[in-house]
Parts: sequence; C-alpha cells; structure tokens
Amino acid sequence: MTHDDTFYMNKALEEARRALDKGEVPIGAVVVCRDTIIGRGHNLTETLTDVTAHAEMQAITAAANELGGKYLTDCTLYVTVEPCVMCAGALGWSQIGRVVFGTADEKRGYQRFAPEALHPRTEVTAGVLEEECRRLMQEFFRSKR
Repeated sequence: MTHDDTFYMNKALEEARRALDKGEVPIGAVVVCRDTIIGRGHNLTETLTDVTAHAEMQAITAAANELGGKYLTDCTLYVTVEPCVMCAGALGWSQIGRVVFGTADEKRGYQRFAPEALHPRTEVTAGVLEEECRRLMQEFFRSKR
C-alpha cells in the first residue's frame, strides 16, 4: 500500500507531539524509503543539552543506521517545520531525494539564509498540513510567554 504526503506528515506530527510532551520545541520528522518509515526523530535539544539535536538530525541518523549507509538518495524526509541551515546542510550531505515540510520558518529557515544548501537533485514540497504544523508551534510559543 502506498501512502501519500499527508499520511507521512501526520507521522511527523506524532513525533512533534512527543517533543511537546518533553517540553521541547514541537518539531517532528520521519524518513521514508520505499513506503516504509526508516527513521524517526523529534527535537531533543533540551533533553540532551545539545543544540544539534534537531528532529531532522535524529531522523537522518536513524535512517542512515537502518540503511547501513550515509546516502539517502531514495528517501523522503517529512518534517513539520522548514529545516534550519544546519539541518539543510546535513540533508544536502545525505543527498536526500526529497524534503517535504509543513510550515515555513521565516526567522530561521534554510530558504532565507542558505537556499542552495540542499543537494541540487533534492525535490522540495512545502505546505503539507501547514495549518496543523503552524498551530502546534504557535501554541507552544504562546504557552512560553
């Protein structure tokens, strides 16, 4: 059975809610290869006291471990918020085939600061379940104020 972008973005939202339950910024990610989730991640920067422990980094590492190699050319990353420059760089090095994100990050997103960070062959789809992804972030930051 082949699933669509909405199905996998909902899986990324599940990861984002796991982050929220831990008091982390609610961003979640999954890596899919041949219609199978091979990597999952959510923000763990507070939990691990590590500024690099973003959802995408966790999912990339898990996927590479599952595949037994560093290249994710036949994979798609689904992430609830547009990747930052660091994560986009890691995705570029992984040569990921496709990136799908929910809501843009106008303050820290890679498109603003490093629009060429992804591999030249990487396809990007934006706006999948955008409202749900945005709302989760807005509610989190509203609760912090």
